[in-house]
Amino acid sequence: MKYFIHAVVLLGLFAVSVPQASANPPPAYEGRRLYVSYCQLCHGTGGKGDGPLAKVMKISPADLSTTVRSRSDTILMKIITGEGRQTITGRDRHNLLSDSMPEWKDVFSEPQVKALIAYLRFLGSAKHDLMGDPEAGMLLYQKYCQVCHGVEGDGDGIMTNLMGIMPMDHTNPNETNSIDNEELVKSILDGKGRFMPAWRGILSQGDVEALVSYIRLLSY
Repeated sequence: MKYFIHAVVLLGLFAVSVPQASANPPPAYEGRRLYVSYCQLCHGTGGKGDGPLAKVMKISPADLSTTVRSRSDTILMKIITGEGRQTITGRDRHNLLSDSMPEWKDVFSEPQVKALIAYLRFLGSAKHDLMGDPEAGMLLYQKYCQVCHGVEGDGDGIMTNLMGIMPMDHTNPNETNSIDNEELVKSILDGKGRFMPAWRGILSQGDVEALVSYIRLLSY
C-alpha cells in the first residue's frame, strides 16, 4: 500500500515537472485536421457523403466509411491528388469515386496526403466514434498520460521502468478497439488495476472524452 501511494505521488510529480517531450502527432491526427478543413463540408463529419455543401451543390460525394476499404494507399493518393489515369477505362483517377471530387495535388504535400489517408483508414475501419476534440486530447495526453504511456502512446513512458509496469499500448488497435468509449472513460475517471490512477476531480468529463478521441487516433 505504501509503495502504491508512493508511486501515485511520483506519477503526479512527473506529470507536473517532467519537461514535455514533443512527439510528432500520429498521422491520423494530422489527417483529421486536414479533413475537417478541406473535406468535411462535402463528405460529412463521419465521411458518409452527407456534408452541408454536398446538399447545397446537389452532389453525391463518396461514402468514405465504406469505399476506402477496397482502395490501396497508392490508389487513394492518386484519387486525392488527381494524378494518374485508370488503366482500364482511361478515366481520370480523381473521378473514380465522384465526378465532383477536386484535385488536391497543388494544395497538399505528399506527407499531408498520407496523413489524410491515415484518417480515412480510421473512418473506414474504426469501431468507435470520436466523442470529443482530439486536439484538446493531445495536450492533455502530453501533460498527464505520456509519463507512463509514452510520448508516442506505445507504453514506454519514463515511469514504466521505475515502477515496473506495462501500461496499455495505445498504438495497438487490437488493444484499443477491444474497449468501447464508455469503458475507456470509466477507466480514466475511476482508475483501473493497481497502477492506473483515477483522474476524477482532476479531469472533467469533456477532458476525458477529448483524451479518448486522441487515443483512438494513435493507432492509425
